[in-house]
Amino acid sequence: MRLTLAITAALLATTHLASAEGVLQLYNWGNYTSPELLEKFEKETGIKVTVTDYDSNDTALAKIEAGGHGFDLVVPSANYVRIFAEKGLIQELDLSKIPNHANIAPEWMNVDYDPGRKFSIPWQWGTTGLGVNTKVYGGDINTSAIWLEPPPELQGKVNVTPEMNDVIALATMYAGGEPCTEDTEVLKKVRDLLVAAKPNWMSMDYGMEEKMAAGDVAASVYWNGAIMRARLKNPDVAYGYPKEGYIVWMDQVTLLKDAQNVDEAYQFLNFIADPENAAMISAFARYANGIAGSAEFMPEDMKTAPEIVVPEEFKSAGHFLPACSPKAQEYITAIWTELQK
Repeated sequence: MRLTLAITAALLATTHLASAEGVLQLYNWGNYTSPELLEKFEKETGIKVTVTDYDSNDTALAKIEAGGHGFDLVVPSANYVRIFAEKGLIQELDLSKIPNHANIAPEWMNVDYDPGRKFSIPWQWGTTGLGVNTKVYGGDINTSAIWLEPPPELQGKVNVTPEMNDVIALATMYAGGEPCTEDTEVLKKVRDLLVAAKPNWMSMDYGMEEKMAAGDVAASVYWNGAIMRARLKNPDVAYGYPKEGYIVWMDQVTLLKDAQNVDEAYQFLNFIADPENAAMISAFARYANGIAGSAEFMPEDMKTAPEIVVPEEFKSAGHFLPACSPKAQEYITAIWTELQK
């Protein structure tokens, strides 16, 4: 009996160490978390944040669903928040522990995917469009024809980011359909477009900030903040808003159902909803955020950047991706699987 009690005590002690105070496990997109922000958070709270990177919403979802991950917070895009919630992978927030929740900008508070922000705190938002090296291509950059029907000077020099829902949605809008459509005629056009276009691509990869800045890639379906970072290194890089339709997205931080370091997680959620801290997040990754009052702390070059400030003529072409129906998602996955062959 004493031996059993001793073993039990040892196991409890081990469990306690796993959720020791002063640590936090953040699961986030790669190259997306400001080191300066983490340094400030640790200095103010004594909590050490460990960041583990992922490259897509699907990767993050699969990892969390598999269990045994050890993460406390994850940063899904808007169309995945409801999926995480419906699967019971994230928990409703205790807003009394997040006084800075009141700083969330009104336009980002009652969003369709999380009314009243009961599950999430905004991280950053942006668009999925096109990065183009204007030294290689001097034509219209505001069209998805650049990657779906590449002109001769871009053939073999185009990258397509392997983010399934973004790619299929952009192709669907180019084909005249709506994101998450169940119209099989439209989806056949989308499939045919993508399969025909793929031989003209050089890659389906991430890391475009560096590759576009270096001139290794001439055009890419990618995210606006990363393309701005590439432009700051190479002025030949420009960002295009496909007139046929481009994607508006927001990523937000959510608290996992099986989080071990819950108190630390709440401190972090409150911290990032402070305007000055939200601006630090934006200054690093070069995306806008959803916290009111952060503008005054933002870098000057972001206030007029063409990648951040959507030109008036293209505003109506932006579409916020909904959470697709199971049937629509099945079609999307089938097209994506065929594209990977």
